[in-house]
Order: sequence, then C-alpha cells, then structure tokens
Amino acid sequence: MKRGKKYIQLKDKVDRTKSYTLSDAVGLAKSTSYTKFDGTLEISTKINYKSLQNVRGTISLPHGTGKTIKVLVFCKGDKQNEAKEAGADFVGDMDLIEKVSGGWTEFDACVATPDMMKEVGKLGPVLGRKGLMPKPKAGTVTTDVAKAVKELKAGRIEYRPDKGGVVHLGVGKISFSDDKLQDNINAVVAALMKDKPSDAKGDYLRSFSVSATMGIGVKVDVKELVNANI
Repeated sequence: MKRGKKYIQLKDKVDRTKSYTLSDAVGLAKSTSYTKFDGTLEISTKINYKSLQNVRGTISLPHGTGKTIKVLVFCKGDKQNEAKEAGADFVGDMDLIEKVSGGWTEFDACVATPDMMKEVGKLGPVLGRKGLMPKPKAGTVTTDVAKAVKELKAGRIEYRPDKGGVVHLGVGKISFSDDKLQDNINAVVAALMKDKPSDAKGDYLRSFSVSATMGIGVKVDVKELVNANI
C-alpha cells in the first residue's frame, strides 16, 4: 500500500515493535495526526472469543465523542414531547416511517418505543444497512425515550467486532486534552471487560492500539490497560 509523504515523514516517531503506556500512546497518536481538520482519535482492539456475534454492547464516554449526534425517535402521543424536550432532532410516527422508507437517513442514531417496533421493523432494508435499527439490548427500544436521547447526545456509543474480531471506535477529537481522551479510552476498556462473556478464556483483549483519523497507529500495553480497568 502506497503511503503519502506526510505519513513517511512521521512514521519514524513511533516504534512499531513497542507497546506504550496509555498516556504516551495518546500523546504520540495526537502528534502524528496530519490532517488540517480536527480529526478523531480511534481505538482498535482484538477480541479473543469464539462467538463474536454475541460480543456487543454500549459504552457511555464521560467526555463524549466531540461529534454532534442527530437523534431520531419513533414514538406517539406524549412521548413525542418527552423526546423533543430531551433534545431529539427528529420525532414522529408514521410520517417519519414513510420518510425513512423512502431512503432518508440523515441522522446518526435511532430510538423507538416498543409499540412502534412492528412498523419500524419494516424499515430493516434501510436502517439495518446503516446500522441504525433500534435494539432493546442497545437501549434504543425503550419507553424512556428522554433518557435514551440524552445518553446518545452525551456520547453513548455501540460497539461490535468486525468479522476479524476487531472493535473499532472513535473516542474523541484530536483537540481533546490528553486526560479527556484517556478517560474515554479507560471507559471503553472497563465496559468491554465488564461485558466479557463468562466462558471467555485467556486474554480477552489480545491487542490494543490508538491512532488519529489520518496518523500512525500506536500500540498500547494491553495488559497494563486491562489491569487498570478491572
């Protein structure tokens, strides 16, 4: 894979054979970001578990992601006022279902009350493809729409591994302070370990790295990181 000039100039700042402490890794990842815009600090961690389809959950980042999250809520009656007061960007029932069924997906998260799921479920071809389908386990199928909206707006994110068993997540903007980014990363690790299946054997997190949207990947000492969050 051909690399750009900026990547080549920065790559020697990171020892790719070394695992760094979290604080050093965050500092290096930020210093090797070469975008003109405020990029995202991303983490990648390899999950060691046989049934990856069962590995998923939600994480509340203490300092949010730095991204403005547009939330849509499918609900009726008084729940619509609750959703609007909580800060939802789009609220409705059959009118919104019709709009989304036409392919409109200009939102980042979707919440639905249980009584709406019969109709919302028909939007699978649109919402499912974008990973936006409300799910009880993710807390996005609920009668407490206000709580769900506030948590999503504050930085609650969903995680699930890809086919290779790797979880990729954005944990904040490069402009965040090192302390805030470390807090968010520690929250991710603590949540992953809390959700660890009871029959998982060996090291649950095999590897852990951080990088900017466009930057150099930095390995983190995964054992030290896990031990600090269990």
